[in-house]
Amino acid sequence: MSNVIQPRLTQVFRFVRSSYADGVAELVYAFDDGEELIERVRFPQAPVVPAARADAFNAALRLLHLIAGVSYYKAGVPPKIEVSGEPLDDSTADLLDALYLHGLAEFAYRNGLDLRGRIAFPRGGQAKPAVGKLGLPQRSLVPIGGGKDSLVAVEAIKSIDGEATAVWVGNSALIAACAARTGLPTLNIQRELAPGLFELNRLGAWNGHIPVTAVNSAILSLAAIIYGYDSIAFANERSASVATLEYEGQQVNHQWSKGYAFEQLLGDWLHSHVAADLDYCSLLRPYSELAVTRAFAKLTPYFDVFSSCNRNFKLLGPKPAGRWCGQCPKCHFVFLALAPFLPKPRLLSIFGRNLLDDETLAAGFDALLEYQDHKPFECVGEGAEARAALYALSQRPEWQEDALVARFRSEILPQIDIAELALEPWLAPAGSHRVPPRLRPALAAIDQ
Repeated sequence: MSNVIQPRLTQVFRFVRSSYADGVAELVYAFDDGEELIERVRFPQAPVVPAARADAFNAALRLLHLIAGVSYYKAGVPPKIEVSGEPLDDSTADLLDALYLHGLAEFAYRNGLDLRGRIAFPRGGQAKPAVGKLGLPQRSLVPIGGGKDSLVAVEAIKSIDGEATAVWVGNSALIAACAARTGLPTLNIQRELAPGLFELNRLGAWNGHIPVTAVNSAILSLAAIIYGYDSIAFANERSASVATLEYEGQQVNHQWSKGYAFEQLLGDWLHSHVAADLDYCSLLRPYSELAVTRAFAKLTPYFDVFSSCNRNFKLLGPKPAGRWCGQCPKCHFVFLALAPFLPKPRLLSIFGRNLLDDETLAAGFDALLEYQDHKPFECVGEGAEARAALYALSQRPEWQEDALVARFRSEILPQIDIAELALEPWLAPAGSHRVPPRLRPALAAIDQ
């Protein structure tokens, strides 16, 4: 880099500019007077945006610039944020303040930082009149992640003959295979991080977890305007809203940008700033992880292509030889959550081995149960539902002799109130959601 900077010593993070041409969005950032960091998001075969959508497009592009900046801001977390162009109105600044504070809470916890009082997006812009409807086509973008949740959402929409496109960001072959298996039209968007970010990492930048679902949500909001879709239907269940732990008075949730609080913030912002008929929701919001795995257990055509193992999706580092590493919290949780709803031989054929009969995995499953540990920093269900699943297995003869089930029966179960271990309450929908009326009939497919 021409202007070498020490990222942790920087004083200002700048949102320099954003632009779009020929299907490519350029998002430009900088620290202090350092070299520009240029990210590119490529929208394949993008049509010309109709003039009637120009204002909506510009608002969505600016939001993408502001949200995607979280990947770069965290490299230095300087005390001042500068945003070029028109000043932000209060609702936009509020959305960003919340996203950067809560979406980076795990990053801050792991790095020993406290971002409270430090993140303050500049504001002062006039509140604008709420936007109207654009007459967007009645069809849905359904993000595909390669795991069970998005496939349950796809099949639910297909059950009501809803028009939908399977969409994903990045070049995962595993996700592409899942998207192809859905039989839906597909849309693969590419996000190219600024090369300068990796140089900042070499120079000692702060590093850690970012709210990537928020970034992908902003990308898909822009895609909805470019291609013409009236809804973005994620597959985030209600457990995503539950914090991983509390630290010094702050909730730390690995899944914050998958939770209901962010869904409400972004959904309301899109309705008021982009298009009144652009809905952002999670189709699975009323459901627990166990309810979703029960629904997925019926979707046998996906058993040989899906994977929730996060080691498959890391940008750097080795990937598992198969679709499941068997060592990570996601592998452990999906195995446990599917076990009550699948014949044991079928489950073992998916994973290639019995994870509940391996004593070396005890600590990993303990964390899922929140037994002598907090829930892992992963997209897994609540400790209480993991306990309910393991209790259900402990009552079934075919599972009772497996090492970790036997250990649960003898060591952990005596410390738990059995009245709290029923599986059935986890299978009923509960809580608020933002599923628009057009898609609500799809929920019946999940309830069955």
